[in-house]
Amino acid sequence: IPYGMAADRFGRKRVIVIGLLLFALGSFIAAAADDIWLTIVGRFIQGAGAISAAVMALAADLTREEHRTKTMAVIGASIGLVFAVSLVLAPAMYRWIGMAGIFAFIGVLATIAIWIVLQVVPPEPPVHAHAGADLSEATLGAVLRNVELIRLNAGMFILHLAQMAMFIVVPRALVGEGGLDLERHWLVYLPVVLVSFALMVPPLLAAEKRRRMRPVFLSSVALLAIVQFWLAGWATSVWSIGLALLVYFVGFNLLEALLPSLVSRHAPPRAKGTALGVYNTMQALGLFTGGVLGGWLAQHFGAAALYYMNAALILAWLLLAWPMKAPPPVSTRTVPVGAAVDAARLRAALLGVPGVREAIVVPEEGVAHLQVYPGWDEGTVMKLVEG
Repeated sequence: IPYGMAADRFGRKRVIVIGLLLFALGSFIAAAADDIWLTIVGRFIQGAGAISAAVMALAADLTREEHRTKTMAVIGASIGLVFAVSLVLAPAMYRWIGMAGIFAFIGVLATIAIWIVLQVVPPEPPVHAHAGADLSEATLGAVLRNVELIRLNAGMFILHLAQMAMFIVVPRALVGEGGLDLERHWLVYLPVVLVSFALMVPPLLAAEKRRRMRPVFLSSVALLAIVQFWLAGWATSVWSIGLALLVYFVGFNLLEALLPSLVSRHAPPRAKGTALGVYNTMQALGLFTGGVLGGWLAQHFGAAALYYMNAALILAWLLLAWPMKAPPPVSTRTVPVGAAVDAARLRAALLGVPGVREAIVVPEEGVAHLQVYPGWDEGTVMKLVEG
């Protein structure tokens, strides 16, 4: 959350670089560790580089709203694909360079990422670059009170709670029911992840281009609940478990793309980073809670009880999400303004025009950047900027 708030106030790239520096430092400390305690210190510093909110806020800044969900899907797909590939590569890397070498390799990757952010990623758009001057201290409060964001954050918490809990028992099912030893589990995970990415594309395009966001979102949540009942009753072979995982990851990947896109659209325009910081914090809390609660349930009541708990939580999420409102489409416009204009006064006037969601006035560049809804009152806007 502090990184997200800092990204709103001081700029995305600066915060991303600070987080990557911490992540690299923690990686090199863990690589140099010769006992578990220094390794834990290194991992703690790695975790202090929690810049997901700033990264997604920058991605939101650099993309038009009509392409936002596809952008988030590409980010999520890259994370999922690299995770699946790592299951194949990590054992070989461990044999070749050891755990210290893996940590050092991660540190080098983080250093390369800093160069990419500074030299390859496009600069932050003026809409954000000039947004820091009048940020309210109550930004976090506005985010926490937003009903639509509460729905989305609760959904993110449940999504990752259920995922972490589920993968406490799925590997055991693949060994016990499917007869597949741990070293060959990637033969299930990798194809499932790759095929699920292909299958998610048609509904994702329907959500984005045909304005079917709400039905695609709710259907994806329902898919996750169905999979939990499936695993509780019919997880009896590698094929049945693999098919259940395929259906699960189609829904999961869709939600991983839709959720941050919706958060960035429902967030107050000046508080995207803050809203995404809260969102990512709920994700982390869900992972933690899923690990603790799922482990306890699996130990004392078995895998079926865990699946039924997941199903109940996901169905509760479905009920919570049912009244959700899909955000109206937003487009960007740039209009000329005079160099001597009173920026704060003009911005306040522009925000009072029907259909104007956000306005950033940059007198030194002679423009005002607007975010507008369909049917916005262009005539009044032009009178204001010309006057």
